[in-house]
Amino acid sequence: MNEQDKTFYQELLDTCLTVGELMIEGGSEMYRVEDTMIRIAKTAGEPDPRVFIVPTGIFMSLDRGNYCQTVQVHERNINLELVDRINSLSRAFADQKINLQQVRNEVDKIAHGSYPTFPIWLQAVGAAIVSATLMVMFMNNYDWIDFPAAAIVGMCGFISFYYFKRFTNVKFLSELVAAIVMTTMAVGMDHIFPTMVIDHILTGALMPLVPGLALTNALRDLFKGDLLSGMVKICEACLTAFALGGGVGIILKFLGA
Repeated sequence: MNEQDKTFYQELLDTCLTVGELMIEGGSEMYRVEDTMIRIAKTAGEPDPRVFIVPTGIFMSLDRGNYCQTVQVHERNINLELVDRINSLSRAFADQKINLQQVRNEVDKIAHGSYPTFPIWLQAVGAAIVSATLMVMFMNNYDWIDFPAAAIVGMCGFISFYYFKRFTNVKFLSELVAAIVMTTMAVGMDHIFPTMVIDHILTGALMPLVPGLALTNALRDLFKGDLLSGMVKICEACLTAFALGGGVGIILKFLGA
């Protein structure tokens, strides 16, 4: 095999693996990641790409196994805009609207630059809106006192989670701290305004951190036959639920609320 073929296979491997890594970091399902990587490889002219994906790593081989490479995935968040952007690139390449080098350049810009995301202040506002509105939906009780309280507590809890995660890089510990902050605030507000209902406030405030999408993706992976990935995601979602519940329970226990 000449040097040009070696360069092509290495570039194709790097592109596919980076695409897969970004999609997992964005919260995509495993079958969608596999489909995107295989689509890129086949469009580039590789007849038999082989891919094995788990939430913490990707294995891929080309040229009937002569070229094989792996990549570890350390971050897993929810960023559907990132997933959509990568999907659009792969479909544009499959439709021959762009070439492999252009795909590679765009993927490198995303990987080495900043992910497409919203600023923290807008995410905090979104968390406040979600907390207040879901409190009304789940508790079937609209109250002029509990409504803004849930928004404030949910927003502060999300901000605590965001910055503590950047400081420690431990997701579950950050969720535990956020739950402690939210419960402490809710108990404090209840002491100031006795007409508030702590259960209503916390039900709404915890919603931005509840792993609903993670559980949905886990079930979709299980239904598609990706049993290992599905079980790993279910365990991850359960750990998040335990962290949130543990933070609430600790404060309520010690403060006697």
